[in-house]
Amino acid sequence: MPVKSLVLASHYQDSVMLMRLAEAVRNGQGVRNVAAFMGTPANKDLLVSSGLATSEGSAAGADDLIIAVDAATETEAEAALIAARQQMMARRQSTAGTGPAAPRTLDSALRVMPDASLALISVPGAHAKLEAMRALKQGLNVFLFSDNVSVADEIELKTEALKQGLLCMGPDCGTAHVDGVGLGFVNVVPPGRVGLVAASGTGLQAVMCHVAARGEGISHAIGIGGRDLSSPVKGAMTFVALDRLAADPATAAIVIVSKPPDADVLPLLEAKLAAIAKPKVVCCLGALPKATAGAVWVDTLDGAADAVVAVLKGQTWTRRDFADRADVATRLARVGHGAVFAGKAIRGLYTGGTLASEAKLLLKPLIGAVGSDLAASGSSPHRIVDLGDDAYTVGRPHPMIDPAARSIQVVAAGRAPEVGVLLVDLVLGLASHPNPAASLAAAVTTARTAAESEGRKLAVLGSVVGTTLDPQNLAAQTATLEAAGIELFPSNAEAARFAALLVKPDLVTTLFGG
Repeated sequence: MPVKSLVLASHYQDSVMLMRLAEAVRNGQGVRNVAAFMGTPANKDLLVSSGLATSEGSAAGADDLIIAVDAATETEAEAALIAARQQMMARRQSTAGTGPAAPRTLDSALRVMPDASLALISVPGAHAKLEAMRALKQGLNVFLFSDNVSVADEIELKTEALKQGLLCMGPDCGTAHVDGVGLGFVNVVPPGRVGLVAASGTGLQAVMCHVAARGEGISHAIGIGGRDLSSPVKGAMTFVALDRLAADPATAAIVIVSKPPDADVLPLLEAKLAAIAKPKVVCCLGALPKATAGAVWVDTLDGAADAVVAVLKGQTWTRRDFADRADVATRLARVGHGAVFAGKAIRGLYTGGTLASEAKLLLKPLIGAVGSDLAASGSSPHRIVDLGDDAYTVGRPHPMIDPAARSIQVVAAGRAPEVGVLLVDLVLGLASHPNPAASLAAAVTTARTAAESEGRKLAVLGSVVGTTLDPQNLAAQTATLEAAGIELFPSNAEAARFAALLVKPDLVTTLFGG
């Protein structure tokens, strides 16, 4: 299994270019696996775990580009690396054309579009504060996609936004939907009466999609960043967003999605909610339900959608572990229950951070401790990993843009004798990969084959975040996954609970009720 690598010193490339480069090389003759990453420590760890590490790659620095190839023969591996270098040269030549120059600064962009009201900032974290502050001082709302921004910089930016009466969404804000315009990773949803405020990305996307599937639409969806309800930031943008939705005539009900607020921020949030007359649904994952005037507290993303749609219909929301218990019983019989998976480990490989957090929170009281790293840690065999976390996306495309990094880990999970259940997500929408199901399905097929060759059974469970309006074609993506033997559930929460049922059969009585 020849593995060769090419290291290009001080050769930073953006996420889209890395994805295109890897896809081009992957199509080469005899190529079995390929990775194109910047040489950060986390990326080099990934190369080791996926069997793509070489001495040249291990010596690379964080600013160096590593292209690693596993091919059937040494000659085919060398040919793939030559093709990669040619791809890089071709790109440089194609971008050296003589078309109209694109704006290179905020000032020149404003000259082209003087009526702009929002700036989308997506630059490396070290430079994000400077660009975002420039935009705020120009009177622009900011959508700050950049990650690896310090808390101190976030506070300074949001303080300036408050002074200017503007929104600073983020940092690390993956999704927003404002005035009918989607920003970042966002699904195509119908307009409607539900306004959302959420920490970052996939939690917001999941609730939007669940709401759309239940026949309602979205007025606005405002991302505020994962640290906004922390003690240092004190809910600065959460409260601005709530005020805007409270005053918006198109918004009839409001949903908040977040991790639990810090202790000193929670009373501030409760007071703000109590002052808003519109119905509210609060999904602070991992927080205990609160008694807040006019607010329903839920513990899952699908529960948030169920609750807000019920409120709009004048109905009472009732919590359910599974929407269709008869379907769960059928699945248990089909997948195999009892001794087949009992005592095996659950491995969750997620592209969505909020989805990963939700799964981990749901699993812990059912099966015990759950780790969060790719490498085994602590005494728990179970691990739920957010492959879109900052640690895994420095110098590498986010897995929703390029699913290759997740596919590598899926294959590795199939070869791990302790793993019996694999949990995955698939997130569709604007800015996501045009056909993410193909890569995941292929990796799952390889993983299941590897497990079966060793006399093991691997159950693969998942859910899809998407709508019928998304460009990837929700029905086609779902069919591709199901054809690969993936059990798809109506929500991530149901998939996680079903995983627990498989590895701990006695939960059938306590969780499933029979």
